[in-house]
Amino acid sequence: MGAMTSPTFRVSTAALATTRADLVVVPVASRADRSPALPAADLASPQVMARHGFTGALGQTLALPGPDRSVLLIGMGPAAGAGGGTGSETGANGAIRAAAMRAGLDARPFPTVAVLLPSPGRDTAAAFAEGFLMGTYRFDGLKTTPEPNRTKTVSVVVNAPEKAEVKRGLDRGAAIGSAMNWARDLTNTSPSTATPAYLAEQARAMAKTHGLTCKVWNRAALERGGFGGILAVGRGSANDPCMVELTYSGGRAGAKPIAVTGKGITFDSGGLNIKKPEEMAWMRSDMAGAAAALATMRTVAALGVKANVIAAIPFAENIPGPSSYRPGDVVRHRGGSTSEVLDTDSEGRVLLADTLAFLCERKPAVLLDSATLTDASGMGAELWAGMGNDRAVVAELLAAGTEAGDPGWEIPLWGPYRHLIDSPVADVKNVGSHRVENSMMAGLFLQTFVDAAVPWVHVDSGSTAWAEYERDAWPEGATGSPGRAFVRFIEGRAGSAR
Repeated sequence: MGAMTSPTFRVSTAALATTRADLVVVPVASRADRSPALPAADLASPQVMARHGFTGALGQTLALPGPDRSVLLIGMGPAAGAGGGTGSETGANGAIRAAAMRAGLDARPFPTVAVLLPSPGRDTAAAFAEGFLMGTYRFDGLKTTPEPNRTKTVSVVVNAPEKAEVKRGLDRGAAIGSAMNWARDLTNTSPSTATPAYLAEQARAMAKTHGLTCKVWNRAALERGGFGGILAVGRGSANDPCMVELTYSGGRAGAKPIAVTGKGITFDSGGLNIKKPEEMAWMRSDMAGAAAALATMRTVAALGVKANVIAAIPFAENIPGPSSYRPGDVVRHRGGSTSEVLDTDSEGRVLLADTLAFLCERKPAVLLDSATLTDASGMGAELWAGMGNDRAVVAELLAAGTEAGDPGWEIPLWGPYRHLIDSPVADVKNVGSHRVENSMMAGLFLQTFVDAAVPWVHVDSGSTAWAEYERDAWPEGATGSPGRAFVRFIEGRAGSAR
């Protein structure tokens, strides 16, 4: 995987002048609302900022090289953080997170960095560390001449009374940011490396490090367990499918768990319904939902969230082969329900049906799944599509995503459309009649395999899990979405103090 170096965060109560730093980062509110507490004027006069057209708009930067240390001003938008921004970040902490992402990107050439935060506290520090780490991320470790991230130490300069809370915040933000970058690494890794077996080993190693229980279901175990969907999708590949089961017991003994799953297609050629070459080139992204689920489990364990959380994450490679599943095949899933396969390129829902049914057997308090099933949600690059059988829980996840800087929007599961996936030979078919194919059709298919008594939210992350082009501080490639939304949702359910 990419050999990305993550910086270490520390808290300094020394004066800025005596804090070792090759670069000083100063977030600055827009000029009309600039807080007098920000010492920007000590580092760059209003005249200098005006000369360079720096207004403090969210994401705007002004680099001022110096003989001993350089200064980087990062715009935060209005001081209250409401509006004036770009992308998905709103609110005071959202503005800090967005500014920090840009700072992380621009700081990569500097070994030591000092930061002056507005209103330093736990939440501000957490947003900064999370954003900074995600901004430093670039997957270039497989290049012969990568551009390394040289930043080793980031010192947040505070007054002594603020030190403990800021340290807690930095630790929290670093746990989230590093886990999401790990998910990005897993997704960006070449599919010739990131096979189902490889990803299962990555999950096993993560579980050992973070105190999770891990069980890997191999092909034989899947056959015994009746996981016909996972087996069908992976049948054409020389790389056997598998399922990773993870358990985190951070809550009260006997309390119902929160269940998480995600689509883990390690490469998607479309199977026998093969994709066009231009669509196939980036199909290592089709396991982004599984990576987000893995990162969610890692984060809740690292943060010590007081909840019980379980995951069942399927991995398979969807490529043509002598044993490939075919259009017209009928698949029997975990629990006995059947689906008719009319399009082998609509494989993610066939795969996930098994894990949804399996997790429902555990009677969870709520079930979340994430998958790059379609690009037909109409939400664009900044919003995932959320749908489910309990609109209050959907709204709960949407609120968590907005707070976490990983937002989505609800689309309906419109019952009258269910007849479009009725099959004459099975319980359901995997594409809609009359060429109707969109996120809702996929959601209606998945709902067939969810116990109606289990509150369930399906996230179609086809628009957000992979950036098709560079924008703001996001490089092309994996984003980790909707992992941060899932983590914040679980924290909310646990009543965790952040």
